[in-house]
Amino acid sequence: MSDQMTHWERVRAALEGADLDRVPISVWRHFHSQERSAQGLADSMLAFQRAYDWDFMKVNPRASYHMEDWGLGLRFSDSDDIPHETVEWPIKRAADWASIEHLDIHSGVLGEHLEALDLIAKGLDGQVPFLMTVFNPLSIAASLAGSEEAMIEHMGAHPAEVHGALEVITDVFSRYAVECLEVGASGIFFATTRWGTYDRLTEDEYSEFGRPYDLKVLDAVASAELNVLHVCASNNMLPLLADYPVEAFNWDAQDDTNVWLTEGAKLTGKTVIGGLPHRTVLLDGAPDEVAAEAAWTADLMGRSGWMLAPGCTIPPMVPEPNLNALRGSLSRPG
Repeated sequence: MSDQMTHWERVRAALEGADLDRVPISVWRHFHSQERSAQGLADSMLAFQRAYDWDFMKVNPRASYHMEDWGLGLRFSDSDDIPHETVEWPIKRAADWASIEHLDIHSGVLGEHLEALDLIAKGLDGQVPFLMTVFNPLSIAASLAGSEEAMIEHMGAHPAEVHGALEVITDVFSRYAVECLEVGASGIFFATTRWGTYDRLTEDEYSEFGRPYDLKVLDAVASAELNVLHVCASNNMLPLLADYPVEAFNWDAQDDTNVWLTEGAKLTGKTVIGGLPHRTVLLDGAPDEVAAEAAWTADLMGRSGWMLAPGCTIPPMVPEPNLNALRGSLSRPG
């Protein structure tokens, strides 16, 4: 069977558990040197989409965009393969949490990324669903604090100050997520980064500092057609977050400490996105190994209720022949 559906038809059918001509597929990565401006980010995302014709686009902005308007300082990379370096953090002591103030989402770095989304929407012309990456409030706060250890210390010793900042961050990104939809995004890719894991927090800690703020952001964009929860890291908290009001869940199902896609589908009752070994075969394997791995997963999962994708951003060094093999593996006649 060759491709018969449009990208939108295929994604919608996957969300509805309906018959598919083939499983939807997407891959996302950073282009570090190009994501320094709205035009550069838009151009790199659109070029990657044109090269591989993914069924949906996950916009990969620079990971620090959430925090820069609150004083996070960067040293920009000139290489697509090398991340930017953070050189300044605004939270150095408990009193600094009070400096986290409400932002004008249409100016500064946030405004720059809305401009990029507008350019992407125009470039895709409604033909491909696309999602804006939004970190959850706890992840944003932790990045402002400079280290995971510092954040955990503040959560334990200064919870009132942390909660005050989380309220502000949640308000800003609830409004921001809505504006992403207004400029054309199909939904948000809502990421817990390193905080939705039992290696970092207990369930009680996440229920206090994570969940209530997550749900406020997701509630703000409940009208979106495709919101995805990305539960990052090993030993992830997918079981705790399985009732989140999203259309699909994404995590690293190749990590032995996390559940596989079939178990995740039963757990959440929603469409699951994943299955690609982005740190192993996709990066280091031969093209025929990549194609075989994708075909094996597709045969195992069937043609309904899921989408093939990595469990996180792929390394920039993934070879082009491997991406071509991956994309071609699902478009063969059958």
